[in-house]
Amino acid sequence: MNNMEKKNPTIGCCGIDCGLCPRYYTEGKSRCPGCFGPKFLEIMGQTCSFITCCVKKKNLETCGECKDFPCSKFDSEWFGKDAYDSFVTHKKAIPNLNLIKNKGFEEFIRLQEKRMKILNEMLDKFNDKRSKSYFCLASALLPIHLLSKSLDSAKKMVEKSGIDKDDIKRKAKILREILQSTADKESIKLKLQKPPNWK
Repeated sequence: MNNMEKKNPTIGCCGIDCGLCPRYYTEGKSRCPGCFGPKFLEIMGQTCSFITCCVKKKNLETCGECKDFPCSKFDSEWFGKDAYDSFVTHKKAIPNLNLIKNKGFEEFIRLQEKRMKILNEMLDKFNDKRSKSYFCLASALLPIHLLSKSLDSAKKMVEKSGIDKDDIKRKAKILREILQSTADKESIKLKLQKPPNWK
């Protein structure tokens, strides 16, 4: 590790997709640098127990590389049987770590970079300033081939409909509807899991 920072902050020690999180794409001082990335302490104020154990104590990038994974840290409100989310989905955290454990870290990063490339195009060409969180969630939860297919379908529909490239509102609506239809067919819920007492 370089100065005790993670080499790949786009993947959390705990397996969450920091590179697909809305805060990672926030502009300004509140932008999250990813998991223990540059200026993490300056922006976030403190680390979590996963970073302390994984990075500081064991010099690893993720828990998926640890011989003790999964440990008792995953019996929490975000990873246990009654899991719920904060501002980013935790649904893929355990599957992400299992992929790292079974296929290796480099393979995970290769796949995540594909997702990030698709998400960046969504945010660049379809974001109406209200769809960022939805696009991030879809990018994290949908299979890559369906994510890519959905974006391609949206681009073709925009072109076929003769929608002006600057009409972001209509373009965003088209992409959201295609992503939702794709998710529905796959029985994937594009929503954050809220705690039982959420109002």
